[in-house]
Formats: sequence, C-alpha cells, structure tokens
Amino acid sequence: MSLYPSLEDMMSTSGASSAPAPSSQNGVTQSGVPPVTGVVPTAPAVPSYPSLYPSLSDMGLDLPRSVIDEHMLAVAQLQGAQVAPVPTASVVPASSAISSMVAPITGSNEVGMMRSEIKQGVRPVILCKDSRGLVGLAVESISKGIFVAFVYRDSPAAMAGLRFGDQILQINDTPMAGYKVKDAHKVITKAAPERINLAVRDRPFERTLTMQKDDLNRVGFVFKNAKITSIVRDSSAARNGLVIDHYMVEVNGQNVVGMADKNITELFAAAPRSVTVTIMPDFLYDHLVKHIGSLKRFMDHTVPEV
Repeated sequence: MSLYPSLEDMMSTSGASSAPAPSSQNGVTQSGVPPVTGVVPTAPAVPSYPSLYPSLSDMGLDLPRSVIDEHMLAVAQLQGAQVAPVPTASVVPASSAISSMVAPITGSNEVGMMRSEIKQGVRPVILCKDSRGLVGLAVESISKGIFVAFVYRDSPAAMAGLRFGDQILQINDTPMAGYKVKDAHKVITKAAPERINLAVRDRPFERTLTMQKDDLNRVGFVFKNAKITSIVRDSSAARNGLVIDHYMVEVNGQNVVGMADKNITELFAAAPRSVTVTIMPDFLYDHLVKHIGSLKRFMDHTVPEV
C-alpha cells in the first residue's frame, strides 16, 4: 500500500484538487495574531475495491510467484490449455521510508522531509572530548532510559549528529537502561577523551508531520514558546493530524528548541510549500528540559546534512 507524506499528496492522486500555491506572507500564525482559515479542499475520491482489502498483500496473504505459477500450470493441464509463464519483476529495495512514498505535491526529494526522518534501528555514534574535556551533551532519564536533553552548539556532540530526544542505549559497551542521570554523566566524564562509542536510537518520543501551505502561505496552527496551542479549522495542519499540547522540536529537520517564536516564524516563511514539523508531547518535552533552564539558548540549531 502506498505511503504519502501529507494528506494533500494522497488526495491529489485520487483526483482531488491540490492545495493553492503559496504567497509571500508568514508561514504560521504566532500567538496573538488572528489565524486565517485555509481553503477547504474538495472531498477525495474513494477508491472502490471488490473486497475489504485492496490486495492479498494487505491481508498478509501475499503468495510467492512460484506458488501461483505452479497452480496455474496445474489448472491449465486440466483444461488442456497452454499458459505462458509470468515474468517476475525485479524489486529494488528502498533506502528509506521516504524514498518509497508517493509525493506528487511534496516531491519525493523534499529536503526538509528527508532531514526530519526518524529512522528505525540503532546507529553508532563516535564522540571525542574538546580541549576542556567536554562533549557538549546533557541527558535526562525517562522510564529507565537515557535521552539527549541538550546539545551545545558547535560541540563534539553537535558535530557527531546527536539530536534532542535521541535515546542513548549504550556508552562504551555500558548499557544505559536503568541508569540515573548523574551515573550516565559519570560514564561520559570518565571515558577516554579520544573516543567515546555510543549506540543511539533516533528520537523515539517524536513524530513528524508534513503539511502544505495555503494561498496565504500558512499551514494553519497557532503556537507560543514553540508549544502548539490551537489548530485552524480546515487547514493543512488539521487535515494532517497536528494536535495541541505538543511542542515543535524541529522545522524541516532544524532544531528549534530554545529558539524564539519570531525566529521559528521566519523559518516557516522561508520554507518551501511543503513543511515538515517534528513534535513531542508537552509532558515529555517539559521533563527533558526541566534541568536545562537558560542553557536552551545555547542549543545547537545546525541544519542537518542529508
């Protein structure tokens, strides 16, 4: 079954009219500015299927081609007919979930969406300490796990690609499950300065949503201090499932934790028609940043490489 980065992308493949082109105004409405309702799209055409499932593969009953050919040959022999073998198509595996999406509006090579991708699996990260013996990293504990709560700009942690919300599974062969924050920091402090090996899982408490700007260059939600407070009815934000009581963590893959609302609005204004936002529930966000305080203004806001 096809994947789409936004509801507008899915609707366009069903014959529905796409969202109108953007203009030059700001991308979203800050708190205190009256929101503008986007254009209401026409209802998407609903595909009709002969059964509840579009295909056998959607039911988990996808049969190998060899099994189908074998039974077709048996039927043909009973009927005295000749059946030509059906060639098997070669399938090239996709490098990521994004590359396999159908994106007629967003575009399959949308950079912001690729920067925001939360990949499954565990990745190795190698750190070293700077001249002061620091890595530029602070962590917090959630449900017996250790998570990245702060990455200092231009630090070894920032250059290694660690991001707010990443889960650190292991430090130098020491599993972090059940560790307290102070004990995790001790492991980093005692590690050799030349090389610190981490096992990291990408931002398990975050999710991404891709939205399309309307004719007023807005995606349709209100925020204050990066927290989403209301959603504009019939906007792309509403159609794509954005909800309140969540914080924006990234905009098109760029970290916005600790960034002023004015600067976040400028990111939306400068963004292309498709905008991907990474969000986190407010209770998790508040827990992660509760010990960071004023340090948030030193958070790394580097645009990640694709």
